[in-house]
Amino acid sequence: MAIRVEDVLRREYKLPNMILQSGQLLSGAVLAYETFGRLSASRDNAILVCHALTGDTHAGGTAENPGWWEGLIGPGKAIDTNRYFVICANVLGGCYGSTGPGSINPADGRFYGMRFPTVTIRDMVHAQYHLVRSFGIDRLYSVIGGSMGGMQVFEWAVTYPDMVETYIPLATAGKFSSMGIAFNNVMRQAIYNDPEWLNGDYYGITFPEKGLNLARRLGMITYRSFDLYEERFGLSMVPTDDPFAMESEFQVEKYLSYQGKKLVQRFDANTYLYLLKAMDLHDISRGRGDYKQVLDRIKGKALMVGIDSDFLFPARELFDTAELLKAMGKQVIYREMQSIHGHDAFLIEFEIMNEWVGEFLESGGSR
Repeated sequence: MAIRVEDVLRREYKLPNMILQSGQLLSGAVLAYETFGRLSASRDNAILVCHALTGDTHAGGTAENPGWWEGLIGPGKAIDTNRYFVICANVLGGCYGSTGPGSINPADGRFYGMRFPTVTIRDMVHAQYHLVRSFGIDRLYSVIGGSMGGMQVFEWAVTYPDMVETYIPLATAGKFSSMGIAFNNVMRQAIYNDPEWLNGDYYGITFPEKGLNLARRLGMITYRSFDLYEERFGLSMVPTDDPFAMESEFQVEKYLSYQGKKLVQRFDANTYLYLLKAMDLHDISRGRGDYKQVLDRIKGKALMVGIDSDFLFPARELFDTAELLKAMGKQVIYREMQSIHGHDAFLIEFEIMNEWVGEFLESGGSR
């Protein structure tokens, strides 16, 4: 069942002046957000949904305008909007209504471009904190997200441990990997080397379409799995009179081209650069000391979900973190999804996701 139109609200929240993790001051910033469902009189039914790299505020949706997590959010689903008040904000640094490099700098009336300050996952969470408190919410029932969204979940759990009753990180880690940074580096170089990038000052002039297209193609390789590509494409070619011609294409190449073109139509290249950097810098222990000691700050109950075919965030990362937390006496449930879909399974495998997430939320984090 879809969410009723009257239960979906899109708004903008003006943030207070923020000192970012880098030490820079950001003034006049806003967060775009959507809410789904109704906040209870006791304000104890709020769930914060954190989106991934190219996500937006529209996690849930109506029959006419479905959300990107439509299979998980809505009446009768795991995140039941008849019971919970769901908040989803576009991250600080994003391009779906929140202040980012594609925004106008109020100080000089110009697009920020690469003059926008570096934003980290921790900064995103601080901004979300201000938004959540603006509703008069003292404690979130849950924080949930996958991939870059899961990074935010971890940061919430250690930065505001008294505000999180349960948390659900999916296909993610408490700190990024050198392999992930390596892939992000190549994606950034694809944009930097597009002549249309113009050092980030392309707004109103042109757009680094080829660079962002290529970056997305590489990303899509890391989001899927070997078995999925083999099953879906194999060595099938796009019909051609001459398969030996250099311009002939395999179906998997056509698919990557399609995905690249789709992203170019809906996302900003500078934002892509900034959010990749935020992922690279993600480490809940940065500036805080030993990683295990920082994990010990966590107080809420956790459901951690790894994916057996995840190439970008190998499931063992979440498993090892769950074991560390259990050894500290924390209440943690670890589940591993068996899926051919790779990293993006958390956006696809809704049957098992509804079962696991729904059971966890229903039980207050005990199962």
